[in-house]
Amino acid sequence: MLIQILTHTPLYVWAILALLVYRGVVAMRDREMAIRKLFIIPAIMLALSLQDIAAKFGATVLPLGAWAGALVAVMLLVWKFSSAAASAGATPGTMRVHGSAVPLVMMVAIFFTKYVTAVTLVMHPGASHNALLSASVCALFGVFNGYFLGRLAGQLMTWQSLRASGAGSSYLASAA
Repeated sequence: MLIQILTHTPLYVWAILALLVYRGVVAMRDREMAIRKLFIIPAIMLALSLQDIAAKFGATVLPLGAWAGALVAVMLLVWKFSSAAASAGATPGTMRVHGSAVPLVMMVAIFFTKYVTAVTLVMHPGASHNALLSASVCALFGVFNGYFLGRLAGQLMTWQSLRASGAGSSYLASAA
């Protein structure tokens, strides 16, 4: 049965996985990024999650509430208790983002959550109306999105404090 599931998966799904793994591997290295580019991965992961929630469980109170509750909780925890993993960049409008394997893990986790949910709903179409499944999957998406948004908030706070302290004020001012 597993072989059937894998062979009936469209090729574009594996291309998406390859892209996510590539982006995750890139995120493992220190790199300099434009401030506006910090928003790309959190926005894409947010869109993927919301699209999946709406398509599979509907935009109703239970799925969106589970997602939003988990998102806010994790976002606040990541923002408050993790380091920003960023410092001043060398050129105007950039930050030096320190590498981490966590974005890779989170992107692959979102992919597999979407994949397993899709397979489950194909095999058991009525499962989309199961409140426990709906709340659990949507809360997982909220956890993943909360991580990305909490990390972004931390990076932006670091950027803001660098601007306020005047560290590299000549180029940080041009990023605003």
